[in-house]
Amino acid sequence: MTSPPATRVITIGVDSHKDAHVAAAVDQLGRILATTSIPTTPHGFVQLQRWAERLGQVDRFGVEGTGSFAAGLTRWLQQRGYQVLEVTRPNRQLRRRRGKSDPVDAEAAARAVLAGEATTAAKTADGAVEMLRVLRMARRSAVKAHTQAANQLASLVVTAPEPLRQQLRHLPPALLVATAARLRPGPLTTPTAAVKLALRELARRAPDPWRRDRAAGRRTGPPGRHGRARAPGPPRRRC
Repeated sequence: MTSPPATRVITIGVDSHKDAHVAAAVDQLGRILATTSIPTTPHGFVQLQRWAERLGQVDRFGVEGTGSFAAGLTRWLQQRGYQVLEVTRPNRQLRRRRGKSDPVDAEAAARAVLAGEATTAAKTADGAVEMLRVLRMARRSAVKAHTQAANQLASLVVTAPEPLRQQLRHLPPALLVATAARLRPGPLTTPTAAVKLALRELARRAPDPWRRDRAAGRRTGPPGRHGRARAPGPPRRRC
């Protein structure tokens, strides 16, 4: 393959997916030069770099999904000094009108950068902000699971057989969870035994989410201490 002109400056657009990325190269005059597909692995990222550098001097990368499917590629490119801009995916109506085409989407990403429509630098996702993001995601998931299980537990108590209902109905939520987790249903021969088993299983799905957050906080440490981020804790109650 012949060497590209020394003055050719190219912009690379990337349409990202879970298992493969599609890239398109556009020169400074807006002419489409080539397209390619690479696996979403470090080896694939090297292939993309070599492919792009054979076409000309790489100016910028315009990448769709820098915070999801293309997060790995974005970090890899940034670590090697490339400027990566975040490109918004086309709206669904436009995609339906013109048909879904990965090379066309990659070309559109490159043209969005070339036209100045995409100007936001992709997040590096390698510092304290990213650490807090993933910890908060785990916290939200734990709180959601806890709330759902606790609500189902309380609902089941309302319809439980009378002796069991009277035993549990006036317990505060934390004590209800602890008591239900220790229930012994015995042989499943009666509705009461089945309800006890269901209550116990629900209670075991509703652990204290803040306890796990505190454990994560001990591992990460407070903000600014040794460069580590603090895990988010429970909300403070106002007096």
